[in-house]
Amino acid sequence: MKLKKLLVASTLVALTSAMQAATAAETTIKALFMSQAAYSEDNVKSMTAAFEKSNPEIKVNLEFVPYDALHSKIVAASGAGAQGYDVVLFDVIWPAEFAKRGFLLDVTERIPTDYSSQIFPGAWTTVEFAGKRYGMPWILDTKYLFYNTAMLAKAGIDTPPTTWDELLVQAKIIKDKGIVKYPLVWNWSQSEGMICDYTTIMSAMGGEFFVDGKPAFNKGGAVKALNYMRGSLDSGLTNPSSREFSEEDVRRVFSNGEAAFALNWTYMNALANDPKESKIAGKVGIVAAPGSKGISTASAVNGSMGLGIPSGSAHPDQAWAFISHLTKASTQEKFAKLSLPIWKDSYSTAAVTEGQQSLVAAANNAIAVMYPRPLVQSYAEISDILQVRIHEVLLGQNDAQSALDAASKKVARIR
Repeated sequence: MKLKKLLVASTLVALTSAMQAATAAETTIKALFMSQAAYSEDNVKSMTAAFEKSNPEIKVNLEFVPYDALHSKIVAASGAGAQGYDVVLFDVIWPAEFAKRGFLLDVTERIPTDYSSQIFPGAWTTVEFAGKRYGMPWILDTKYLFYNTAMLAKAGIDTPPTTWDELLVQAKIIKDKGIVKYPLVWNWSQSEGMICDYTTIMSAMGGEFFVDGKPAFNKGGAVKALNYMRGSLDSGLTNPSSREFSEEDVRRVFSNGEAAFALNWTYMNALANDPKESKIAGKVGIVAAPGSKGISTASAVNGSMGLGIPSGSAHPDQAWAFISHLTKASTQEKFAKLSLPIWKDSYSTAAVTEGQQSLVAAANNAIAVMYPRPLVQSYAEISDILQVRIHEVLLGQNDAQSALDAASKKVARIR
């Protein structure tokens, strides 16, 4: 009987150990990513495959959605607990809201202290709020000015524009010579992408969103920027369809040789130079977005994004292991063609610079002047108000001053 009991006990211990091992092997985390710009879906899948190979006890289920659905997906899943996400990609404009509403875990203590000096300051703003960090920066991005080198050469233009006014001058030369009907193409659909373009131009012209906590985008350079955008349409230099275009539409038009200039994210550089994706491969120039005479030498919007752990995640340790893998320098350097690393030292490595020296040179100028959209809890609502008013100006339904005055009054009531 004693022997029988001992055998039964041993069997139970063995079964328990096996079940625990099986449970560990079957840990699955769910991660939410964006399906446009920056890293491609194939990039993320390759990164994930490498992680799962090194961490066989963790399986990652990936979900990709368009950028415009990312915020609502995160918010909708915030109360789902263990049924929600374990890792989410979030924009630089959301940490204030997500932190206030308790959507993301504070991971400040998980981040090695020496990372602070090794990563660009503009990347850290992506995940910070009130002195705490709610994730790791992952995508360090801004919009660059792309230009068709063949078109500029045909027009007798030796160098790309260094100011926004010069951009219009060069665009007019190209149009007047009949090289292309609409030299300029933009992401000006009623979307966050349009706000990013507006922010870029506004920052160059000395505009500001807020001063002393009060709306200031109906003054000075902020109004001038919107008049600039509208004027490029009225003069026939900007493709009128820009008012419906997303970033991918901009890439398609530019890559088809139907525009001389385009403002777009880093990812377009590799794709516009890929013969399988582009008719102008090898004829693509890239520089930091222009400045404004007497005010700035270059301009850029902070379009960075971070990876965080939702508060309801049942697997925060496994989620952090996955985030650590995606954001480490060796991973980012391997996939540096569509999105540049967050790490300062990476910009001197051959893996990052080889074949894209022009992009790295542009980044060195742009990263230093990245201008933030308002880092406030109510940003989503503020952006919606601005999107409506700016877009109506681009559609010719209102003038810039009146539209921004109306937006300012409405924003002031929710601040």
